[in-house]
Amino acid sequence: MNVRIQPSILSADFVNFERDFESISAADGIHVDVMDGHFVPNLTFGAPMVRRMQEITKLPLDVHLMIENPDHWASEYAQIGVFSVTVHFEACSDPVKVAKSIQQHGVRAGISVKPKTALSEVANCLEAFDQLLIMSVEPGFGGQSFIEDSLSKLSKAKELIEHSGKDIWLQVDGGVDENNISSIASAGADTFVAGSAVFKAADRNAQINRLRSLAESAKI
Repeated sequence: MNVRIQPSILSADFVNFERDFESISAADGIHVDVMDGHFVPNLTFGAPMVRRMQEITKLPLDVHLMIENPDHWASEYAQIGVFSVTVHFEACSDPVKVAKSIQQHGVRAGISVKPKTALSEVANCLEAFDQLLIMSVEPGFGGQSFIEDSLSKLSKAKELIEHSGKDIWLQVDGGVDENNISSIASAGADTFVAGSAVFKAADRNAQINRLRSLAESAKI
């Protein structure tokens, strides 16, 4: 099974994205947190900035929309040509319709759930998506500690995915670091968003490779 490390630019220097993108060239993708200050209590940037990011890096952009009304906005981000667009189940009026609006542009569609949202809520629409993102912190700010209950949630999510028979990536976001990534991988995750654990490292690429190695070893 492939293991993917996607550093979150929430921990990067917002005025030096090009420099910071070059410092994580060993990554499998870049996790881009779009926040509107309404769905979550933080504000980052919008589509114009994501469009510019797409121009300055060859790494796949994994766009995470933590915004209200993704039913309207998701397609706009997909049209930029990013690798994937993930929306929050809690903010969607029609998750399946949103997935189709993303995928019609040749972009992978993801569905995310907050820590307090039960997996049963997304079970009926999961097969429409290419990725399930389990938030292991309350979305909005980087640097938070991993919520330990997320491990059992990941295990249940893995069972749901296997039952679907589809190749759905299981992503985890929040508090992932070298101390817990092995346990997270053992629980079933294959795609790991790591923010401060990567960007605080003196050698970011070495840290990315270390995280990937730890996750791969846990899956053997």
